[in-house]
Amino acid sequence: MIEKKEKQVSLPQLITVKKFSEVLDMPVNIVITELMKNGILATINERIDFETASIIAQDLGYKVEEEVREAETRMTLEKLLEIVKKERASDENLKKRPPIVTILGHVDHGKTTLLDTIRKTSVALGESGGITQHISAYQVRKKGELITFIDTPGHEAFSAMRERGVSIADIAVLVVAADDGVRPQTKEVIEYLLAKKIPTVVAINKIDKPEANVQRVKQELAENGILLEEWGGQVLSSKISAKQNIGIDELLDNILLLSEVEDFKAIHERDALGVVLEAHLDPNKGPVSTILVKTGTLKEGQDIIAGETFGRVRRIEDFTGKRVLQAGPSMPISLIGLNATPNTNDILQVASSKSQARTQMEHMKGSTEDKLNSVTAKTIYKSIENEKTIKLNVILKSDVQGSLEAIQQILSEIKSDEVAIDYVSLGIGNITESDIRFGSSSNSVVFGFNVETTPVAKRMAEASKVEIKTYKIIYELVEDIKARLTALLPEEYERTEFGKLKVLAVFKTGKKDMIVGGKILSGKIVNDSLIEVVREDRVIGKGKLGNLQENKVNVDECAKNKECGITFLGETKIKEDDILTSYKEELKKKTL
Repeated sequence: MIEKKEKQVSLPQLITVKKFSEVLDMPVNIVITELMKNGILATINERIDFETASIIAQDLGYKVEEEVREAETRMTLEKLLEIVKKERASDENLKKRPPIVTILGHVDHGKTTLLDTIRKTSVALGESGGITQHISAYQVRKKGELITFIDTPGHEAFSAMRERGVSIADIAVLVVAADDGVRPQTKEVIEYLLAKKIPTVVAINKIDKPEANVQRVKQELAENGILLEEWGGQVLSSKISAKQNIGIDELLDNILLLSEVEDFKAIHERDALGVVLEAHLDPNKGPVSTILVKTGTLKEGQDIIAGETFGRVRRIEDFTGKRVLQAGPSMPISLIGLNATPNTNDILQVASSKSQARTQMEHMKGSTEDKLNSVTAKTIYKSIENEKTIKLNVILKSDVQGSLEAIQQILSEIKSDEVAIDYVSLGIGNITESDIRFGSSSNSVVFGFNVETTPVAKRMAEASKVEIKTYKIIYELVEDIKARLTALLPEEYERTEFGKLKVLAVFKTGKKDMIVGGKILSGKIVNDSLIEVVREDRVIGKGKLGNLQENKVNVDECAKNKECGITFLGETKIKEDDILTSYKEELKKKTL
């Protein structure tokens, strides 16, 4: 007798029901029926995991093996920095490049003013809420040498963006105010710089102020691990006044001196790898990305990938807005040509062709969607658990990706098991009709930061009663969302017990009231308080104390061991030997 050979199929980690039926060469309705027999309700386009698919396939008479899939090649910032590090160590085909500098320091120590003075523009005066909202980059020339500055936000709310800026930079300028010294945020920055061993120049700012104390600053820096050159250490320092333009030349000289010592180099003749610093949607140009080229040269016309976006370089502009045909290492540029706005921190790569760029992007995106749409027991349990949480549906639109990140970062610090934010949609650009349609169908509030609402969207919102709230200052937006979350918290009452009374006699029984007498066992009985009726250690009813008498005289309260008469308002029928508890309940203030 010839043994029937079992059919063999190879299945990936995640697969749609439709594709699964094709692999098995079976009608999709049979596969769905088998899934239902196993307690899994999945539509034709939903994905099931390998374990589930394997069980179904075996039930249908197949032998299953897991498909071996090559690891994803998505470039990360960590991988990019590792590539740059290896290139520098190889010492092959390396050419000099400008140093990349970031300026760090405590809030209000003059970081933004220093950047203003260096690039001769006014950022500080134009910023809402007095803080730098976006990351940007530019170059200055000193003694014929270029220096690239990346502007990282100084406020504590942007710590993740600031750390990213530091990891991209070659040199950090640590700004410390001469009149204020080393503050908590300065200490955090110092710890980070020392841990990452980032070459540092100290700028002691505000030396023009009468209360300036440079020696104290040097002492405090030494106590925190930054030993300046004049104190026998290795760290260069400059005494400056960013506001009065004092000492700026010396600071730039120190940056160039440190750059010469560190000898920053990169390979120019290779396909570019860069970091997305910022991205926004321009109504005329479409998606515009601020890119810092880390290695290689980017040229106009090349096909590119950045995160989950792809396209062709249609235009490159330097930081002044002038069109250039190519951009080399350490150069900050504005790039037009991607099909959508990439995320901050995405890595820009050159692809060999547009089709490859699209294919690779869709492959990586598909992998992400697989994880999001897969039907597993874990996701089902998670969704059941989440149903217990009250959700505030939010559609959030922002001018740039960095602000969107910062808002989410601040809001993620709100910890509550009872309420949560459900981001129905996140996006860059003005609030449009599609946002309102989405808001109407999902019962969401539409929040905008530094964006406008189109006239059509405004009319649609009024007609469909969708609430739109726009802000220029991040913390006002955050406080609004916090207030809404607080309002969603379930009401909670705090109970305060006054005392207990044992019923000795029942004098009158009405339909909704009773008059009884008794002795106070503990605490006190308070007039107008709430009453709980306990019989044989079980609560049988509740009501209110309508009147309290001691020796037939109306009183506000009666103390332990005394006898009193009470009028009980409620439908519970009290009997002798019942225990009455006098108490009050107060609505607790809702807090997150």
